[in-house]
Amino acid sequence: MKINEPSGNTVENKLGDHQVMADLLRVLSADAVQKAGSGHPGMPMGMAEIAYVLWKFYLKHNPKNPNWVNRDRFILSNGHGSMLHYALLHLTGYDLPIDELKQFRKLGSATPGHPEVGITPGVETTTGPLGQGLANGVGMALAEKLLANEFNRPGFPIIDHNTYVFLGDGCLMEGISHEVCSLAGVWGLEKLICFYDDNNISIDGEVGPWFNENVASRFKSYGWNVLGPIDGHDVFAIKNAIDDALSDKEKFFDDGPTIIICKTIIGKGEPEREGTSKAHGEPLGIDGIQRMRRELNWEFLPFEVPEGLKKEWDCSDYGHALEGGWKNLLENYERSYPTLADSLETRLGKNFVDREELNNVVMDFCISLAKTPLTVATRKASQNFLNKLGPQFNGLLGGSADLSGSNLTMWEGSVPIRKSERGTIRGNYLNFGVREFGMAAICSGISLHKGFLPYCGTFLVFSDYMRNAIRLAALMGQKIVFVFTHDSIGLGEDGPTHQPVEQAASLRLIPNLHVWRPSDSAEVAFSWKAALLQDGPTAILLSRQKLPSFRRNNSALRNISKGGYILIDEKQPDVILIGTGSEVKLAVSAGEELKGKYGIKSRIVSMPSTTIFDQQSRDYKEKVIPDHVPKMIIEAGVTDYWWKYNPDVVLGIDKFGESAPEEDVFEAFGISSRTIVDSVLCLLGNDRNNLRG
Repeated sequence: MKINEPSGNTVENKLGDHQVMADLLRVLSADAVQKAGSGHPGMPMGMAEIAYVLWKFYLKHNPKNPNWVNRDRFILSNGHGSMLHYALLHLTGYDLPIDELKQFRKLGSATPGHPEVGITPGVETTTGPLGQGLANGVGMALAEKLLANEFNRPGFPIIDHNTYVFLGDGCLMEGISHEVCSLAGVWGLEKLICFYDDNNISIDGEVGPWFNENVASRFKSYGWNVLGPIDGHDVFAIKNAIDDALSDKEKFFDDGPTIIICKTIIGKGEPEREGTSKAHGEPLGIDGIQRMRRELNWEFLPFEVPEGLKKEWDCSDYGHALEGGWKNLLENYERSYPTLADSLETRLGKNFVDREELNNVVMDFCISLAKTPLTVATRKASQNFLNKLGPQFNGLLGGSADLSGSNLTMWEGSVPIRKSERGTIRGNYLNFGVREFGMAAICSGISLHKGFLPYCGTFLVFSDYMRNAIRLAALMGQKIVFVFTHDSIGLGEDGPTHQPVEQAASLRLIPNLHVWRPSDSAEVAFSWKAALLQDGPTAILLSRQKLPSFRRNNSALRNISKGGYILIDEKQPDVILIGTGSEVKLAVSAGEELKGKYGIKSRIVSMPSTTIFDQQSRDYKEKVIPDHVPKMIIEAGVTDYWWKYNPDVVLGIDKFGESAPEEDVFEAFGISSRTIVDSVLCLLGNDRNNLRG
């Protein structure tokens, strides 16, 4: 097979060898899936030309520095086609040798079944659950636009890059695509460019019987620019579409994102499977691999990359030059705008929150509480803390799913983000509308891009809508604060549809997600501190109803950060009462009655975060809740989670709630200090009638 040398530097001249270049992507993908014995060859074979044109001639990136700040972001939302991404990374010069492609889907390889950020150099986000990569892309494009508006100056486009997303029929079927694409249009994210792999095939076959909407009309209604349909195998049609998408928006389009509808053939290159669901999610088989090689006139061995093709594909020098030019621009920017440059460097760092400064904010907040204790809902305490925190830390980017007045996620310095007539957007507060799932996934994209610390709010019961996005945020270790208010049956009159009973426990089961359920204002401050300092996402569960502030000694105050601590103690306690959130006040009240009426000494343990407490040393945990002392745990939610601490009694709710004022609901379910007292008396073998008092 002869590889022709390009006759010039123009895209048109280099595209002369396009078929061979694209076919290499097909063959590498199919070979890797065949060797793995599983995977999805159809999408890589169908999108090969699109990937080739974008990555070879348009994508702004540096393979030798995958984390270059001003790189274009590329997202494979249809993540089952991961081998296409791995083939691209290998060929363009990333640290992904051919041996890793041979280990596709094998334990410990850098080529897992679906793309995972932090595993493979050049992968921007973890994808696979369809639609979420698209949502992440919206978050990245939003972060880029906000940073550019904040930091760029005339002649200094320091933040200036595009976000490209590959997506398929499945991504557009998922409801999250509607949520986030609507917002992308509202925000006018003109640097978001999506390629829709319109192959008319999903796992179950031709999609017409279950997906026949007019995609072009749908996206036009969102405020997107729509290009195509184009022939997704015609490199010049692809080139022209990308050129149009990148052209002067005022001349060609409205100020909004672009979707390029690409008509493709799934599994193109394997004549017996192409265009069928059979090409989607299984190896081609030995016979299929041979048919593909004959069809493509491919004479090389599996995983063999001819030197001529290797050289033509490599983008290392190109990327080095791009980043070098940007670094020169940055140096001039630093001289012209030193304060802005310092701020940008901090914001783009791994941890732009200053630990000492944050600690000062927390301690000042707690000192003021000691002087003037507040009886407020913990959702209000969270807002109070944000009013102290916000002015100290640029880069907080918050929002709510149409519940700002209930979640209290807006602070005094909040400025709602709105698009101006010129297409610019400014501000630090996002009105997501009723789009919980999209909100969470967009926040992951913001976090992945860097430059902002995102937080978002809704009712705790609606965390169920967000579950998969929360899970992926935890899997990726992204710093996001999920603010969940109305955290129990204390919600009251809205009833069981809105009263979470199982959500707190289920969130605590997600690996890498830190969950806090604070009991008062001080614990709220410490939960925010932990969320801002530790890696990974945090969920803060907050009450609707007012709660008292507790007095603490210095030791108790410091130990809040350990997730569980002794709030009130007695020498040689007879019983340990462990509470979380709004139920801590019930434990305190019951402890007072037990001592005053019956002479029973109680240790009160507040457990705002089991996930953090479980990370403490064995000695510390034994000191707080020793095995030899009877224990009772109180939380207005399902009880199963708590038995891991070997309590004698768990007071909770193992059924759905009721519609009534919160005090009546608590009473109806026996979540009261009276029930705690009676349970302790029973536990200790005592009776109200034969005890003093």
